[in-house]
Amino acid sequence: MDTVTRRKFLITSGVVGGAALAAGGAWTLRDVFDTATWDDRPGDAKTLVLVTLYGGNDGLANVIPFAEKGYREARNELAYTADEVIRLDDTVGLNPALTGFKRMYDAKKLAIVRGVGYPRPDHSHFRSMDIWQTAQPERPGNTGWLGRWLDTFGGDPRHAVSFEPVLPPLLAGATSAGAAVPVTGLALPNGVRTATLEQFGAASAGEPALQARAARAFADLVSVDALIHSADGAPDDADDEAGGTGTGGRSDLKAQLDLVARCVEANVATRVFSVSLGGFDLHAEERDSQENLLKRLDEALTGFAERMARTEAGRRVVVAVYSEFGRRVAANGSDGTDHGTASNMFLLGSPVTGGLYGEQPSLSDLDNGDLKFTTDFRSVYATLLRDVLDADPQQILGYDRALQGVL
Repeated sequence: MDTVTRRKFLITSGVVGGAALAAGGAWTLRDVFDTATWDDRPGDAKTLVLVTLYGGNDGLANVIPFAEKGYREARNELAYTADEVIRLDDTVGLNPALTGFKRMYDAKKLAIVRGVGYPRPDHSHFRSMDIWQTAQPERPGNTGWLGRWLDTFGGDPRHAVSFEPVLPPLLAGATSAGAAVPVTGLALPNGVRTATLEQFGAASAGEPALQARAARAFADLVSVDALIHSADGAPDDADDEAGGTGTGGRSDLKAQLDLVARCVEANVATRVFSVSLGGFDLHAEERDSQENLLKRLDEALTGFAERMARTEAGRRVVVAVYSEFGRRVAANGSDGTDHGTASNMFLLGSPVTGGLYGEQPSLSDLDNGDLKFTTDFRSVYATLLRDVLDADPQQILGYDRALQGVL
């Protein structure tokens, strides 16, 4: 294929990501798989998969304090009875949609860290996400906490991969940044067929390295598009159907995790993967929408965990799930909840010692209607850095109070 023709097509056709690929500025799935030949990963090295739930996941609708005084009065129609929850003990239970989480919990492979937050919380999605992604609660900085880890690890972007159209700030360091590998499928102009892209994916003798990399990207676009559409995931508009406002994140979590699983099974050099699920900003009609989102989360993560447990590399994977904040304790007038503070984090996988960690925030001792956090989120990050990425939390976070016994 004439490289001039290929480049002209990229620039003029409107293929998603085309201009970036022509400039050599995008990373592809094949670039990630190429790292399987590297010899820079110790045999016992673990892998972190970070799942961001955008919009503010309602922790009180995930891990439900059904027996606590004041719960039903505050939650009204959103409240679950003792018979509806999946009980963990006589005081708390999981949302009915989290059946797979309960199986992992019973198998001691799901840790629930309660009351996770930070001092002087902010109800803004963007400010709070800045804090979570930089791990700097006093004043969010210009680098992400995993970007700073990447700075210490050698800096190659493929050691930290995001399956997002745009690299999340958490993977941006001072001297390096992770790799954004767009996998949202193809958007072809009228009259252009997939076969055309396959032809463009063929290498041409003597072409410059960046153009050859762009050529490889075409083959990736075709193969990833087939994977996305064959995965039993949610439709592209699933977040709109869920009822949450648009605060970021994707709907195809199962498909993203399938890509992660393929990378892990191929023994790529990547130590960190970032994926997401959006739609959790449920200010109205929350109960059914939340259950639908949690069912999607449960099915995606349970299937991923079961798949990972079947291989040696997969048994070294740890998944961490977080959201930028929880919701208010009291329901609002629209059978939803507004922006709150502390929530839960979930850690799961074969290396995890399952159980309940941290103190359940009180429903009677509130901060102007909000839960008071009991676990600093940096404690969870410190644990992941120390016990998954073999890094010094103090160097990266300026904070080293890791949780004990979880990993």
